[in-house]
This record gives sequence, C-alpha cells and structure tokens, in this order.
Amino acid sequence: VQLQASGGGLVQAGGSLRLSCAASGSISSLYTMGWYRQAPGKQRELVATITSSGRTNYVNSVKGRFTISRDNAKSTMYLQMNSLKPEDTAVYYCNARLVERTGIIAYDYWGQGTKVTVSS
Repeated sequence: VQLQASGGGLVQAGGSLRLSCAASGSISSLYTMGWYRQAPGKQRELVATITSSGRTNYVNSVKGRFTISRDNAKSTMYLQMNSLKPEDTAVYYCNARLVERTGIIAYDYWGQGTKVTVSS
C-alpha cells in the first residue's frame, strides 16, 4: 500500500494550489483520509479530513479557503487551496485509514509529503 502526494510548489500570496493524494496497492476498505502539514520548527497539525461518505472537517485557519474532496473510485483525495498565505507554507502530508485485502484491522498510512511555499 502506498500513498502518493503531489501538487506542491511555490506560489505567491493570494494564489492557489491543488494537492492530490492517490492511494494504491492491495486495499480492501478506504476510510477517513486527511491532510496534515508541518511548518519548519513546528509540530505537524491537522488541516482537513474527509470521511468515506464525504463528511469534512477543517482547522479554523483554513476554513473558507481550503476545500478537501475525494474520488472514491480513484482512491484519490484532493486539497484545493485558495487565497494562500505565507503562514500556509509547510510540507503537506496525506493520511489514510484503510484495511489491506490481506487483513481485517484498519491502520493509518502516510504519504511522503509535498512542499508548499507561499511567498509574500
């Protein structure tokens, strides 16, 4: 099982980016997925989550600017980031709780991270 995050880059303040996270491998069930971020010198923090039925949750600092979504048929999650601010600069990690076809217990998996830099 692998989570592949992509879409990061350098953008000016006020700009937009769209992150993607694709889950691949022998997956039986894909449950809640989420985006986390870690800025230099800071702890990793939750940005947004989405359940398999589409219920979403956001950290207050991104509400109204970021939109999380997923395509269950493609086992892919997205994060549309608009009105980006310099304080959004961080490495963004995707997370998924899933069950492998060979197992019965759900575990958390992490992607490798994609760097987002917002210049002022």
